[in-house]
Amino acid sequence: MSSLSFAHRLAVLCTTAALLCPTRRALAQAPAEAHTAGDTTMAPHPDGARWFLAGQANVIFQAHAPFHSPYEGRNSLLCRGEYKTSLVGTLFMGAEILRNPSHHLEAIYDEESAAGRGISEALGLAGFTNLDVVRNPSLGPVPYLARVQLHQTIGLSAKLVDAERGPFSLATQVPERRIELRVGKLGLPDTFDLNGVGTDSHLQFMNWTTDNNGAWDYAADTRGYTYGGIAEYDDHAFSARYGVALMPIVANGINLDWDLRRASGQNVEVEWRHSLLGGLVAPDRKGVVRALSYVNHANMGDYRQQNMKFLEGLTPTPEITAHGLQSTVKYGFGLNAEQELTDNLRVFGRFGWNEGQHESYAYTEVDQTIEFGGDLAGKQWGRPDDKVGVAFVTNAIKRDHQEYLKLGGLGFILGDGHLNYAREDILEGYYTLHTWRGLFYALDAQFIDHPGYNQDRGPVLVESVRMHVDF
Repeated sequence: MSSLSFAHRLAVLCTTAALLCPTRRALAQAPAEAHTAGDTTMAPHPDGARWFLAGQANVIFQAHAPFHSPYEGRNSLLCRGEYKTSLVGTLFMGAEILRNPSHHLEAIYDEESAAGRGISEALGLAGFTNLDVVRNPSLGPVPYLARVQLHQTIGLSAKLVDAERGPFSLATQVPERRIELRVGKLGLPDTFDLNGVGTDSHLQFMNWTTDNNGAWDYAADTRGYTYGGIAEYDDHAFSARYGVALMPIVANGINLDWDLRRASGQNVEVEWRHSLLGGLVAPDRKGVVRALSYVNHANMGDYRQQNMKFLEGLTPTPEITAHGLQSTVKYGFGLNAEQELTDNLRVFGRFGWNEGQHESYAYTEVDQTIEFGGDLAGKQWGRPDDKVGVAFVTNAIKRDHQEYLKLGGLGFILGDGHLNYAREDILEGYYTLHTWRGLFYALDAQFIDHPGYNQDRGPVLVESVRMHVDF
């Protein structure tokens, strides 16, 4: 491709983002991230209006140099140097149907476009380096329906508390004790596994397993969305939520299975908002801990069974999809915590585990994950909207999963043709620079040891530049 052609394509992508633009996780920031309307957006969003209109564009350029690799497979991270650019733009719309806080009802509609590609076509890393990348680049940049849902609030107390108006909730006051119901097309990570330090790929970290719990194989299509319903109970210091959603027909598939008797993803999370360090920090320092559990029913293969078929000579290679239509069960749990230490410094951590016997199906190939890190706001150096963050993630897979990849099997993300197993370790750091109103730039670096759990390959350093615009 000529440099003129590349420049022309990049210009088209940027124009698309400016016209389209709160995508997947970028809109799920904690209240600690809030600013006065208009300070960090290109245009103000009035609280008094019955409607809400906003947009975002996020452009990420990533590259890595050549790294050590004695062999490669079809799903390997390419060992030669490469660079790729991704762009996600989202137009977010909402309207309040009923404005009474005790029975508030609103409709949400979200159009999105995902263009560009990830390095190695988003293959070869369990903790992939760019959460914005759609794992099937053949889908192209054509705009698609991301979210359409009804959000109902049912008040259980007369006391009202202030709420931040945003793309997933338009009310500015809500009952302190309430039930919230959501039904329609949604992303489960919009509601579950949120974390004020590590959730937002547009202003914070970029890695899949830094912003999400990698062991949570949450129900979603290739683009990260599904149809379902979520019920949530909120009180002063406690929340509990349950969600049921459609699973894809095949692993990493774009089409969903509408037969809930055969396939579904069920999720339960409880959240306790209280300082986790007691008297070690000031009483007003906020802390949160969340416990998540999930059970998936879908047409998933069993790693051990497919390994045995190969060893018995029944298949030329282990193939996790080589089975009849069936409904199997995959389950797991996660912990997620964050704690303010000072006005500007926060720490966070995650732990995740799943049973690992059945195929990784909807998110990524992780059976266990451990993560910890923190962020520091730039108020100390006169830039309150700047932020620096550092996180370490270590991911693992179970023995049958390891053996499957060692024998030459392919998952929907991994497959080097062989495997000398080790945990996949990721160290990520970023600096986000606020330049003017809704315009942000960031530098990000991710050092990855044992990419794809293979100690024969790597390490690799992936460097990124990000431009983000909030409209």
